[in-house]
Amino acid sequence: MDTILESSTHYRTLFLSDVHLGTRGCQAELLVDFLKYHDADTIYLVGDIIDGWRLKSGWYWPQMHNDVVQKLLRKVRKGTRVVYVPGNHDEFARDYIGMTFGGVDIVDHAFHETADGKRLLVIHGDQFDIVVQHARWLAWLGDWAYDVALWSNTWFNKARRALGFTYWSFSAWAKLKVKDAVNFIGAFEMTLTEEARKHGADGVVCGHIHHATIREIDGVTYINTGDFVESCTAIAEHADGRLEILRWQATASERLARQANLPAAQRAAA
Repeated sequence: MDTILESSTHYRTLFLSDVHLGTRGCQAELLVDFLKYHDADTIYLVGDIIDGWRLKSGWYWPQMHNDVVQKLLRKVRKGTRVVYVPGNHDEFARDYIGMTFGGVDIVDHAFHETADGKRLLVIHGDQFDIVVQHARWLAWLGDWAYDVALWSNTWFNKARRALGFTYWSFSAWAKLKVKDAVNFIGAFEMTLTEEARKHGADGVVCGHIHHATIREIDGVTYINTGDFVESCTAIAEHADGRLEILRWQATASERLARQANLPAAQRAAA
């Protein structure tokens, strides 16, 4: 059951990826709301924060997308360390690896040590996607098809929200039902855990495939941040090193409105 947050929750670390600012599918309003209620000592931006692919073909940058950037920079000014690990859609930022802009460190990859002493490799993951690396035209085609699915989802979910239902993603559902998609996700997860093992890490934090999960694979912890396009997820590290998937598919005001309409007994349990 959703709970209403009256003040922000502070974590040791937050991991965010696949925001895709510059696209119509980006859930910028939800992300601004998420950042309002979640703080951390360190925030890792694990790639595809800005969608350079889409911006090249047509400029789309509403005020809410600018608000996301400003919200992150405001956190930097208040003392949060922000580390940016570019992905394939924001590969332009890889030209600036090793530099710092507005207090944001840009790195190719990072190693994060959790409070309980685990060493995690932080990397977007597109480097291990054979389609992106060797068939760029196919990746662009897949990106176009994905946009069509998101456009359909937008209108479908407007109707759902008008009827009081929560967000539902066809593409996220398909990833778990279509055999080739399931096989691709499995192969991606195995490849990334092997890369972590090669670096002597206890686990890996990545993005790229928009599928949030935390699980053990042959003794290595595989962590995917998900995205803020479909699932609206992030990974949080608590003060004791425990990792958790945070899901933010409704703004706090929407949660409050929904909870106000619940019977008294259900509100007490919320």
